[in-house]
Amino acid sequence: MSGSGARGNGRGPAAETGVLPADTTEDVRARGARVAVLPVGSFEQHGPYLPLATDTLVACAVAREIAAAYPVRLLPPVTVSCSHEHASWPGTVSISAVTLHAVVSDIAASLRRSGVAALVVVNGHGGNYVLGNVVQEASARGERMALFPAAEDWETARERAGVVTSLLTDMHAGEIETSILLHAHPEFVRPGHESADFTADDRRHLLTLGMSAYTESGVIGRPSLGSADKGKKLLASLAESFGPYF
Repeated sequence: MSGSGARGNGRGPAAETGVLPADTTEDVRARGARVAVLPVGSFEQHGPYLPLATDTLVACAVAREIAAAYPVRLLPPVTVSCSHEHASWPGTVSISAVTLHAVVSDIAASLRRSGVAALVVVNGHGGNYVLGNVVQEASARGERMALFPAAEDWETARERAGVVTSLLTDMHAGEIETSILLHAHPEFVRPGHESADFTADDRRHLLTLGMSAYTESGVIGRPSLGSADKGKKLLASLAESFGPYF
């Protein structure tokens, strides 16, 4: 997925406004970016203290960090995805894997028609397994597409940020997600994460039974260990890891 382009600020300030990119068509024309970044989140329960849009906010925070460091075209997020394992909780909304596959594929095709050569999908939800298939199939057709971050990118970020909880244990609404929101969107973090720790490392029947078989609160991880400083360092590390994808 690597290609030409130097690390640096290739963007206008308008694109940094809020969760949605605020570019005009002239901004896009002037920048002429050949790589687009698409955040994909979800709309699902994240316990009583993080919003349903947590995965979307995380994906957008990662994508914004990337766009601040590389001359890429930042796209608005896909906000509803495959959250079927969270169906037991009010508020969760899902689409099928087939639909998500079609949406991302259609976006990639539209970008190619407009001259954007490559698409990097920034995934904020672990349940979006189908995104791996989208990228594999596109790559087999000779199209330039990548999925970011990989597990290795998250592991590097975890270590650099001083996140104590392992990726296995920090499954949902835990130390990593709480830290990123405390840094990027503290206004959305409600009281309660300080005492919400719950772990369930053996989740072998998750696909069959869903999250409710493993947690009553919806939390699996240690959110009490989250901090804004860790969130800042996590995003910085992920931006650095993006280089080989670009």
